[in-house]
Amino acid sequence: MVEGVSVALRDVVIHAWSWLNYKPVYSDHNGMPSRRAFPESTAMWVPEEDQKRLAAYKLLAAYDSNQSAQLAEVAGDHHARERREFGDPAMFIDTVMSHVLGREQTITVPGADHDGEQPTPDEAMAARIQDLLRTWAEDELLPMRIQQCERKAVTLGDGVYRLAWEPGRMRPTVRVHDPGFYFPVLPEDGDAGDYPTRVHFAWELPADERRGLKARLRRITYELDWIRPATASGMDVKGRPVRALLPVPETDLQEADAATEADIPAPPLTPGDLYFPDTGAIARQYPWNDTPSYVTCYLTDATWNLEDLKGAVDVDSLPLGSATFATRGDGEVLDHLDLIIDFVPVVHLPNTVPPAEEHWGQSSLAKVLQVFDELASSDTDSAKASATTGAPMIGLWGKAAGSSIDVREVVPGMLLKLGEGGGMTALDTSKNLAELRSHVHDLSDRAAKVARLPAVALGTADPAQVPSGYALELSLGPLDALIASMRLARDHKYALLLKMVQRLYLAGQHPDWAGITPMPARIAFGSYKPTDKSAVLDQVSNGVDKGVMSLETAVKMLDEAGFPIDDVQAEIERIQSRQFDKARTLADATGDTGLVGDFLGVKVNEPAPAPAPQLPATPGGQNDPAAAAAGQGSGGNT
Repeated sequence: MVEGVSVALRDVVIHAWSWLNYKPVYSDHNGMPSRRAFPESTAMWVPEEDQKRLAAYKLLAAYDSNQSAQLAEVAGDHHARERREFGDPAMFIDTVMSHVLGREQTITVPGADHDGEQPTPDEAMAARIQDLLRTWAEDELLPMRIQQCERKAVTLGDGVYRLAWEPGRMRPTVRVHDPGFYFPVLPEDGDAGDYPTRVHFAWELPADERRGLKARLRRITYELDWIRPATASGMDVKGRPVRALLPVPETDLQEADAATEADIPAPPLTPGDLYFPDTGAIARQYPWNDTPSYVTCYLTDATWNLEDLKGAVDVDSLPLGSATFATRGDGEVLDHLDLIIDFVPVVHLPNTVPPAEEHWGQSSLAKVLQVFDELASSDTDSAKASATTGAPMIGLWGKAAGSSIDVREVVPGMLLKLGEGGGMTALDTSKNLAELRSHVHDLSDRAAKVARLPAVALGTADPAQVPSGYALELSLGPLDALIASMRLARDHKYALLLKMVQRLYLAGQHPDWAGITPMPARIAFGSYKPTDKSAVLDQVSNGVDKGVMSLETAVKMLDEAGFPIDDVQAEIERIQSRQFDKARTLADATGDTGLVGDFLGVKVNEPAPAPAPQLPATPGGQNDPAAAAAGQGSGGNT
């Protein structure tokens, strides 16, 4: 109470996107996004807890595309249009993304790169799975998909992959979705970081007057639920395509009529399912599980006319009675279609490690967004100052003989004749421009420090100013910690994606995957650090010559440094096949020609056995021809 006046204190709420509260366009006096700037986030079907998230996505996308001033103008800032935006946020996003991904992305399966001649069964299986996954990645353009998703994750804080089995292509397909279309149903009393069992993808479709289509809402839903009786595509009384239960076979009905009332016929089952009459449960043996499972994933693709949605409904409670279900290319109606898998084929990729009990990541622009606003303001002031510096304002006084001077614009080559006492002066703003440019450099350095991107990572450092490689390594320390944390948030997500790919191949019964047991696989990101190839080459050469480094380690170091090595093992074999001096030393030390052949990678011919020695004949001995003849004449008796 202040002099009898009640003062209401505004609640300060800290949430995943509260770092945007400083912007009036994002948070009004009620703490909610502006309806004028973010009409999509306030649609009637969007849950209230997702409105701030969707508004944050749109605002961050505006910074990426140099449209944040335009968005601010829509919210009521009439001077925002004058603000200059030179692409600094987009440059930061591209830099962070390139460092996270590294120079290359490689699918690896532990045990696939064995060193022995005869691999074990597990090693042979790992090598086969690795080859199949790499072939799939090449066919599916996986590196491009990864870049699409990673750019959304770095910019918005989240990215989403959606997988599906494509019967026509006989392989799993992977698609990238904008996280603004992603609505997971998170548990209210559990850990929001857990994998959701129901996921929606929803977006509005504008009206199309030419085709006679009204404004619509489309929702694709994946849901884990108990296995139900088999269904088939059909039509309801309204003529809508729906899924209906299959009829019970006639033989089962006849047996049920002949039996007692307790003997209820089994419901129609998907081939391979097991029905337990005691509990009414249906089980299924998936090829990747050791025990039967009672759960499957259902897919629903439905569309509503927006004008038909009434009352308090959101994306999770839309009435299916007024929906129109889509039909797949093979004729299957997508109304709770059983996908015959026990997982949701959706992978949410957070940009950072989410806080405890949280689901969403954080944009790489979050900590530096206010610095970017200051940069835009300083760039605008610099542009105005450069205009007055290039074309300065001029003051002129005095008059010519018999006339007055009224000059509105001074152009090059103009000659002004002034009388006695006349003069001219120009406004010099070059010092102000220099200060503004210096301030812009200071703000850029501040943004780089806050974002943990040193000058060498941004490409703005002068190589001649780096005193040594050790100093360069020290300057990359903050970046190393940043990339390690971001890759930690991604590592198990990409392992989950590759696990789903293997299971979809088994569910699709692809002949090349017959007899394969899924194994853990991961995507290894390449090096992101600048390297001195000459220094690395000298290092590995000295290490191998002095015997303190194996050839395998040396070749791997050369590969990581960027040398064009396609296959490490093949490169080692080529190097050894030319080391004749070491092969001679190996032969002298062991005397084993087979071992020398294995070292050189060639087949060494074994030397022919020496002939039996021919001893000279001695009188009366076994080699004496005369004695042999005498023995034969006497019947061989001696």
